[in-house]
Amino acid sequence: MREGIELLFFAYRDFTAEPDAILEEYGFGRAHHRVVHFVGRHPQMTVGALLDILRITKQSLNRVLGQLLRQGFIVQHRGAVDRRQRLLELTERGRELERRLSEPQRARVAAAYRRAGAQSVEGFRKVLLGIIAADEDRHRFERSRPPRR
Repeated sequence: MREGIELLFFAYRDFTAEPDAILEEYGFGRAHHRVVHFVGRHPQMTVGALLDILRITKQSLNRVLGQLLRQGFIVQHRGAVDRRQRLLELTERGRELERRLSEPQRARVAAAYRRAGAQSVEGFRKVLLGIIAADEDRHRFERSRPPRR
């Protein structure tokens, strides 16, 4: 058990090292990375949905999101039906940052998956799903959903 926990620490350290160096170029941190990642994966997501995923305070999100908005990485639109909604999406600059951040991570994960093989990848997926505490978060990854890249 301890080895598994330690492996997660080392894997996370190496998984985030390259993106951390890129974020530093912009004066950003991991919170910025998470916002860029999820807004990139879910264009037109609401601020409320982003808060639900990140489980951070509005104040924390507003600080990070405000920077990304001011610097032109994200744009905010009002909802067509509910004008109170704030819908978020990456700008071209934001998409480029997301690509730069995720490219080394995709390469690292793809290489690990190739080395491990399909059966191990499925087992790893099950372990990660088992670590996620909330049912609603696990349901995001049900197989009935089309895979997203």
